Amino acid sequence: DKDKNNSDEVNKSDDRGIAFGTSVAYDDAYGNVDTTEYVSSLPTDAEETSGSKFLSELRDTGIAENDRAHPSTRAAMESQQRAADDDKNVQEHYRDRQFHREGVTDGMTFKETMQLRAMEEEKSRLLQELEEVDKSKRSNENKTAPAPAPPPAKQARRRRRWDDNASQAAVVSDVETGSSHPTTSTTTTSSSRRRRWDETPVATPAADANVDATPLYSSSNKAQTWDETPMASTSTATLPTASTGTATRKRSRWDSTPAPSSSSMTAATPLPHMMIGGATPSIPITKMQTEMNARNFPWTEAAVSSILPGPEEGYKILMPPDSYKPLRTPGRKLLSTPTPSMTPAGFIMNDPETMDRQSTAAAAELYGVQALEATATTLTDGTELPFIKSEDYQYFGKLTSEVDESSLTKEQKKERMIMMLLLKIKCGTPPQRKSAMRQITDKARDFGASLLFQQILPLLSSPTLEDQERHLLVKVIDRVLYKLDELVRPYVSRILNVIEPLLIDEDYYARMEAREIISNLSKAAGLPTMIATMRPHIDAPDEYVRNVTARAFAVVAGALGVSQLLPFLKAVCRSKKSWQARHTGIKIVQQIASLMGCAVLPYLNDLVEVVSIGISPQQQHDQNKVRIMSALTLAALAEAAHPYGIESFDAVIRPLWLGVRQLRSKALAAYLKAIGFIIPLMEEGYAAHYTRQVMPILIREFQSPDEEMKKIVLKVIQQCIATDGVDAAYIRSEVLEDFFKNFWVRRMALDRRNHEQVVLTTVELANQVGSSDVLSRIVDDLKDDSEPYRRMVIETVQKVLSNLGAGDVDARLEERLIDGVLYAFQEQAVVDYGSAGTGTGVNGGGFGRDGQVMLDGFGTVVNSLGERSKPYLKQIAGTIKWRLNNKSAAVRMQAADLVGRIASVMKICKEDALMGHLGVVLYEYLGEEYPEVLGSILGALRAIVNVIGMTKMTPPIRDLLPRLTPIMRNRHEKVQENCIDLVGRIADRGAEYVSAKEWMRICFELLEMLKAHKKAIRRAAVSTFGYIAKAIGPQDVLHTLLNNLKVQDRQMRVCTTVAIAIVAESCGPFTVLPAVMNEYRVPELNIQNGVLKALSFMFEYIGDMARDYIFAIAPLLEDALMDRDPVHRQTGCTTVKHLALGVTGLGCEDALIHLLNFVWPNIFEESPHVIRAVFDAVEGLMVGLGPTVILRYTLQGLFHPARKVREVYWKVFNTLYIFSSDALVMGYPVLDAAENDAQGQNGQDTINVIKDKVQDEKEDFNSVSNNLYTRTTLELFI
Repeated sequence: DKDKNNSDEVNKSDDRGIAFGTSVAYDDAYGNVDTTEYVSSLPTDAEETSGSKFLSELRDTGIAENDRAHPSTRAAMESQQRAADDDKNVQEHYRDRQFHREGVTDGMTFKETMQLRAMEEEKSRLLQELEEVDKSKRSNENKTAPAPAPPPAKQARRRRRWDDNASQAAVVSDVETGSSHPTTSTTTTSSSRRRRWDETPVATPAADANVDATPLYSSSNKAQTWDETPMASTSTATLPTASTGTATRKRSRWDSTPAPSSSSMTAATPLPHMMIGGATPSIPITKMQTEMNARNFPWTEAAVSSILPGPEEGYKILMPPDSYKPLRTPGRKLLSTPTPSMTPAGFIMNDPETMDRQSTAAAAELYGVQALEATATTLTDGTELPFIKSEDYQYFGKLTSEVDESSLTKEQKKERMIMMLLLKIKCGTPPQRKSAMRQITDKARDFGASLLFQQILPLLSSPTLEDQERHLLVKVIDRVLYKLDELVRPYVSRILNVIEPLLIDEDYYARMEAREIISNLSKAAGLPTMIATMRPHIDAPDEYVRNVTARAFAVVAGALGVSQLLPFLKAVCRSKKSWQARHTGIKIVQQIASLMGCAVLPYLNDLVEVVSIGISPQQQHDQNKVRIMSALTLAALAEAAHPYGIESFDAVIRPLWLGVRQLRSKALAAYLKAIGFIIPLMEEGYAAHYTRQVMPILIREFQSPDEEMKKIVLKVIQQCIATDGVDAAYIRSEVLEDFFKNFWVRRMALDRRNHEQVVLTTVELANQVGSSDVLSRIVDDLKDDSEPYRRMVIETVQKVLSNLGAGDVDARLEERLIDGVLYAFQEQAVVDYGSAGTGTGVNGGGFGRDGQVMLDGFGTVVNSLGERSKPYLKQIAGTIKWRLNNKSAAVRMQAADLVGRIASVMKICKEDALMGHLGVVLYEYLGEEYPEVLGSILGALRAIVNVIGMTKMTPPIRDLLPRLTPIMRNRHEKVQENCIDLVGRIADRGAEYVSAKEWMRICFELLEMLKAHKKAIRRAAVSTFGYIAKAIGPQDVLHTLLNNLKVQDRQMRVCTTVAIAIVAESCGPFTVLPAVMNEYRVPELNIQNGVLKALSFMFEYIGDMARDYIFAIAPLLEDALMDRDPVHRQTGCTTVKHLALGVTGLGCEDALIHLLNFVWPNIFEESPHVIRAVFDAVEGLMVGLGPTVILRYTLQGLFHPARKVREVYWKVFNTLYIFSSDALVMGYPVLDAAENDAQGQNGQDTINVIKDKVQDEKEDFNSVSNNLYTRTTLELFI
């Protein structure tokens, strides 16, 4: 009856017609159900013990019985049931499982659950087979472990489903504990059921713990359910038993969940309840995790033996050695998701220093040296070494090992010393580097060339060498070469092998440094050694070797002189041994021309004679490479000699002309290039003649498919039509049609080099025939479908109009031009390069070169047309407003930049209303989020303010300036520069529209701008201070600036002093000087130095106004020039220099002489900055007082017995003699007669003659004798 009732209930539920998995409401699925049948409370212990409907239903379905059975038993039972049941029973069983199945806890659907169970059954069968094979093999080898007999356990009291595991004792079977107690009955275990909602057992090694445990996986014969998470164990797991004598309960797979134990850290992926300590997993095991566990289950010995051959095939299974320790982190743990149970709480970044040390230690171990613990190493003698990077251990690893210095030989000590110095130079601090550089230079000859280059050259060829490190090593080699001189000769070959490849490096600075090294090497070793070293490489079969050798010889020629190398070049180019030698010799001449430029003019005849051998008609056909290289070399020589030297090429013009008529392909391209560079050197008549002769050949080659030939043809046309002898009519009739037909095609716009050459040649054609002839042929292409082609057209239009203007552009061409430019500007695809990660986008450079070409072209067209563009301005403004609202930041920025380009044209066209409207639009966009776009908007506003004026500006200045104040806090350079410039224009022209309080607020913001890295920003900020001070008075501004002198940042203090000086210039020195001089009384070095520097800039700016303040400022300068601080004296001398230059010729000589007496004692300073300032002051005073006054101070020390004193005085005298030698004549002292006699002159006779003459003329002798000039000892000495 019970079964019948259940079946009727199932049929009723099935008649409802709701398909499985259909999303419907509860009432639609179940109707109006009586809610009194719902469970409203949990059952008590007695109700659970007496049994429940749930358990009976679970027992009837047979699911729990099957689940807890052994895998092999469950598989057999299910197999028998499938064979015995007919289709009807199978359907009933399916419906029964469908409506009475257990709740799914892992989020899987019913279909996934059934598939998972089928997979588990198959795994159970396979496991049983593998265990049987493993068991049989172990029994044969007598290595099987005895399995304990499974005794029954006593029945324990069933706990409530919500009991806490800490307050109840666990119930575990004797089978799981492995005990040997006798059992009463095995049926007791099967009858005592475990509820599926009981607590999760927790595994623990303690035998007396009162928590349930998950069975651990081991190699014993104990049965295990595959649904349980496997846990590794090296021995049979011992689980706790209950203290009460109750029967053992068997487990269902829903009861067993893995839990942390002493061995769980080496198990599979940690589960969520390991983190939170709960009894029930908070996150279910997903299907993917289950599949990963199944795939990565450890291999058994039987499975491995079934794949690999065994003893039967003659192989032996080797046992691992005793010292072997297996890897405790298997590969499958890589699939484990990291959780807080395995990692520290929170996110932890790796310490770069720790990682660097770990990599360094690994590198040290790799190279067999001792690893370091500290960042800097201290040797036994107390010397500190810089940190050694991991890639440098192969060079400096020996320094880290402790050695006995006394046991080392002399050579080994030198080697360690060189190694230590190079390490300091490469990786040390600036003081370490400077000291090491000086030591290695001074001791270069003691170390010897062999040891030095043995250490330096491998470092220089290291692939991990940085640019700065390479530069330092180049400096080392330069200084070492200078010291070693001729000792370097045996090592020239080794040095060149390392340095020559740098001559063709992609980095420009690497090429320059290679040239510098080879130049110094050739000076040290001499030309014979260099030739002997590189001679074998001249005829090398490898073209790479010959190329770098030619470049090295060119550097040698530049260092030692072309004349020294000419005999060798003549011999090489006449060589009959191999064509490679002649090819390399001619290439050397080409590199000399490229390297030296117009310096080849003195040797042009000889060099052309050397090369002319290669283009002679006697050359064989198989020596085509020599012929081509000769023509290219002549082209390089002509390019270097332009516009001189046509006489030197007379001998090669005829062979070149014959070659142009006869040759084809690459040889013709080379000969055309040579002709193209020689024609511009000719006179007008000859240039026109040769141009007309060569033009048919060039036009024929317009259709050549060779890209290199096209480049050369374009270049030759550009050079030929640029000569004065070619008239415009010939170009219109012969060249233009074919040129535009063959070169103005879409394909030429795709190649960057072709693109540029076509544009340059077209611009040169326009220069000869006028802009209208060229523009009319390409203006319609502004509407072409290809954007690269449109870009090439607008670039050409921009260059043509920039050079020639729009004077010959008629009305129709003007309309086509504006229409095409508008179309091209609107249809362009502006790329936001910042989002592409190129570093040149909205966050760091704008809209790229393509967008810049369009912007420049549009702006140039509008500015060239001027007033003629007035009819189109409204349409242009509409386009700008539309693009200002674009979602792309690059488009908005381009539109704002265009406003700045055409603002002046709007003013010329008297479109003030349109400009005011654009100003309002731009004002509304001041909330732009991208700084590059905001900077362009500010630049556009600045352009409008400049041309429209303050009174007509909309929005009004009083509304605009408060919006600019917070923008000044933006740290983007473009925003800062444009914003400060705009504020400065307003302060200069419309300060009255803004309150003084607002200007003071801006002053405080400007102080931060003085820290900017860009000089233009600092300059604009300083100038704005002057405008604001002029507008609101200097007092408040000066107070702000003087307070700023107290900061520690030197750059800010210097900019503040400049601002003070500009305020003094704008408002008058008398408004600033009292406060500045009063500030000097503060006994703080930074403030006093700032005051002196402010005075220095002030006197530099105010010029001759300083005559009114020189006497007031003299006591302050006295104190500064006597101060112990050298910076005080240095800045004081600079102030004296500007003061003396300002008051020259204004009657202030007495004050200048007074200041000179304080400056002069400082001429013996040794600090380079101080002595430079002192000599600047002396030179300034030389202008203000005259050279004779300084000469009187100088004469007293010229013949001082101390050499250091003499050197300083002679240095001052040399300065006087260089700048004003003629004015010194009247200041030379008059020598007495005895000294004149010593020089072989009779001075007394001369005086007597003059005395008689003076008496005759009745003049006073004394007045003449004072002006008497005789040759002095000083002048004779000079």
